[in-house]
Amino acid sequence: ILVTLGTQDKSFKRLLDTVQMHIDKGNIKDKVVVQAGCTEYESKDMEIFDLIDRDNFDKLINECDILITHGGVGSILAGLRNNKKVIVCPRLAKYNEHVNDHQMEIVEKFCDLGLILPLFENDNLSNTSKLDLSEIKKEIEKQIKKEKKSLYDTVIIALESLVGKRKN
Repeated sequence: ILVTLGTQDKSFKRLLDTVQMHIDKGNIKDKVVVQAGCTEYESKDMEIFDLIDRDNFDKLINECDILITHGGVGSILAGLRNNKKVIVCPRLAKYNEHVNDHQMEIVEKFCDLGLILPLFENDNLSNTSKLDLSEIKKEIEKQIKKEKKSLYDTVIIALESLVGKRKN
């Protein structure tokens, strides 16, 4: 499992706390590697790096089965381009994780297209604790199979929709 928090200058400890909780409950048994950016976090269960250079990041994306990430379009697309199961938790302004909640809109659009599994607070964060990772993988695969267009076309439609330029 690769967890990416991006390069924001704001902490995203909430996502790492959630991952740690799932490790502690035994829901996550896989190796967890974290690109933490500016988030300071200590865990005996996760291999944590502040920043990862592009080559190592690409290598980690290729090697992971599951990408758990913030709601940045670049991180989401990196996972989708590499056919990974992508679980996305948007950074929220009310926790000072970002300046606004645009990541929530991004996550909702990708979710509507069935390309990702979202982790919204007080939503499936608690429900996810009842699932094992194989169930999460199956759910994401089921959502991706619903889409009749190619993955590339689906992502382009999602991005065009986000910026209000959707073509007919």
